[in-house]
Amino acid sequence: MGADPGELIATRFAAGVGAALIMPTTLSLITAGVPRHQRAIGVSIWSAIAGIGAILGFFATGVLLEFFSWHSVFITFAAAALVTLGLTFTIGSSKDADPGPFDFIGSITSVLAVTGVIFGLLEAPSRGWTDPLILATLIGGALLGVAFVVIEKRRTSPLLDVDLFGNRAFASGSLSVALQFFASFGVFYLILLLQLVFGYSPLKSAFALIPMVIGVGIFALLGNWIAVRFHSLRFVLGGGIAISAAGVLAMGIFDVDQYWKLAIMLAVAAVGIGLATAPSTTAIMANTPLDNQGVGSAVNDTARELGAAISIGLAGSLMAAGYSSRIGPTAAAAREQLAPLGGPEAAAQAADGIERSLAGAVEVANQLPPQAAELTGFIRSGAEHAFLPPMQQACLVLGGVLLAGAVFLGWFSPRQVIDPELTLGEPLGEQELHPEQVAAAEPDRP
Repeated sequence: MGADPGELIATRFAAGVGAALIMPTTLSLITAGVPRHQRAIGVSIWSAIAGIGAILGFFATGVLLEFFSWHSVFITFAAAALVTLGLTFTIGSSKDADPGPFDFIGSITSVLAVTGVIFGLLEAPSRGWTDPLILATLIGGALLGVAFVVIEKRRTSPLLDVDLFGNRAFASGSLSVALQFFASFGVFYLILLLQLVFGYSPLKSAFALIPMVIGVGIFALLGNWIAVRFHSLRFVLGGGIAISAAGVLAMGIFDVDQYWKLAIMLAVAAVGIGLATAPSTTAIMANTPLDNQGVGSAVNDTARELGAAISIGLAGSLMAAGYSSRIGPTAAAAREQLAPLGGPEAAAQAADGIERSLAGAVEVANQLPPQAAELTGFIRSGAEHAFLPPMQQACLVLGGVLLAGAVFLGWFSPRQVIDPELTLGEPLGEQELHPEQVAAAEPDRP
């Protein structure tokens, strides 16, 4: 692979398509193949691994970049994919007896709706919330979302049975999953802080994320046990998201000038994410009919991807817009001082790099000769002061969204993993749920 951005984007798109096909299947295998008395622990293990998987991906990337070129990242993950492909031949296959025709209309409508909303959130901070294009994409995406619901309710073989969201436990679990990945991926911009402000290497930055790995891994196993054993889904989901909100808000309120402060905040956020992760997935799968376990898995995965995409887009656009609005004086002063040294054209290129991003400013500063040490410090200081306030503002916005979500989950979520109420107010006994689903969500009996 070359360094062409188009090639990189195309290959990452292909990888995303593959991941979208794999993730729902993995959860379906557990819920369908694990004995009912072990299903809750199976979902807990799956949730813990899925929750820390992305974090470990950053860790592995940091290790590879410490010793090899960036190509090694893609080669390593491709090799892992080939090994996984080989392992798939060790499991049985299954097929829906009556799958029905593929819902092309619903699929296209859902993709356009999500794309419109995410594009609007991504570009709004730089273009302005009243920009015609932003309004068109946000409103258009919302309208397409409504159209998707209408289309799915009228189709005999829908892409998604939207009536499942009438079940409060299913809906709460889906929202909680989205909020967990909203929190996880939003704080990964802290890698820029670790490498470009603290001066950490990729390997050291990867190790700096260990508090998130530990917190999510341990508390993912604990959260499901608490929710199932004590019928406390409402408190585990609402409380878990509230704890993660506290960790993210702390990053926006307090100055993160030393790593130990950041480690504590990351650990707090990780504890909250870990507590909520397994109960959320259990609530989704336990309230999905056994014949539609693939749909439940897909909803779980889609919620993860939506939460991550919205978080990355929202935090990234807020930080980019904030940096651009603050870096101007530093770039202008650097241009004036660099012009006598390297000429107007070189000075203009350096100023453009400074204005583009914190990484660009650090690169310009690193290329200056030793006799320009004062200018190097000036550029670094100005870029850091242009980067840190927007990063904290982004954390405040993300934390505010998480806190609002926690309040809603605390009010809306049922106490039991199996919601005792139907969409139309029917008692639980009239739901078409397999007894194994109930057993998977209920506590073990002596």
